[in-house]
Amino acid sequence: MAIQLEFSKTDRDLTGCSKMWGFPDLPDDLEYPEVEFEEDGELCYDPMTFVCQICLEDIAALDTENQLPHEGMLYFFADVDYFLGNYDVDSPGMGRWPEGRFKVLYSPTCDNLHTHSIQYEDGTPYGLPAEAVSFKACGDKEDGFKLLGRPFYDETEEQYPGWTSLLQLYCSDEWNLQFYDCGMLCFLMKDKQIECYLHSF
Repeated sequence: MAIQLEFSKTDRDLTGCSKMWGFPDLPDDLEYPEVEFEEDGELCYDPMTFVCQICLEDIAALDTENQLPHEGMLYFFADVDYFLGNYDVDSPGMGRWPEGRFKVLYSPTCDNLHTHSIQYEDGTPYGLPAEAVSFKACGDKEDGFKLLGRPFYDETEEQYPGWTSLLQLYCSDEWNLQFYDCGMLCFLMKDKQIECYLHSF
């Protein structure tokens, strides 16, 4: 069984909660991931876009096969700026993304977390405003935004037989999130290994 993600705007403080976008609440021993790129012959670094954090206690009752820990926090980062409409940056492209263009972090505890607020040089927040996340059971091969289950596209599953779709991201007009014409970005998991794969039509 997979777990569908649903989102809602809220004014409440989402520190330490499951949330989409916004800023991650990280423990001291986890560093905010960065994307490495070359500019004018020099290596440069930008903060990787924070996608979401999942409080694993929130999904414990829905993770009936115990595929994930049932305590702590799971964090997802990905180089998705291009797919959010910033066409001045490089796109990681279709298919398997190289290491360094995505990151999944895990903290075994939700205690002593600190919000890593990232701003542009002009002081505006980096990324999209945070939204609350709620969860409900769904089919293994459901489309849309989901945790666990199988990749929606058969071609993705053929590329990674036996892998679990740890997190599946879909296009969203509300967030101007568009994976080319129509597609999905999957964080795939097998034997503690993580891959990131973009499939689009």
